[in-house]
Amino acid sequence: MSRLADLRFRAATSFQRRVNPIVRHLPLQTVLETKGRVSGLPRRTPVGGRRVGDSFWLVSEFGERSQYVRNIKADPRVRVRIRGRWHTGTAHLLPDDDPVARLRRLPRVNGLGVRAFGTDLLTVRVDLTDV
Repeated sequence: MSRLADLRFRAATSFQRRVNPIVRHLPLQTVLETKGRVSGLPRRTPVGGRRVGDSFWLVSEFGERSQYVRNIKADPRVRVRIRGRWHTGTAHLLPDDDPVARLRRLPRVNGLGVRAFGTDLLTVRVDLTDV
């Protein structure tokens, strides 16, 4: 990883550590809940994405460096809170998908942040099982 990419990663994660605990409690914020791969405890991360039919799509800005992606690799069973309602599902990492093209179909505000800070974009699809 380049020095610039590492700096962007550190700056973004430092910001997210301070802001995410507040943002994830906002009632209409979309939240991805994974199971901590070491602790086994629920880990809730605010995300931007879009529900399309029975799937929820998002793009991870740091790919496999993202903690929630590492948790998904250990256990793909997740929950997603969309518009205040929790849905269970199974997450799939899609390294062959074009994340830049995918971002064009997702909410614009989140896409700007992901593109600005992201260094290793990765598409994630959650197949919702309780819709």
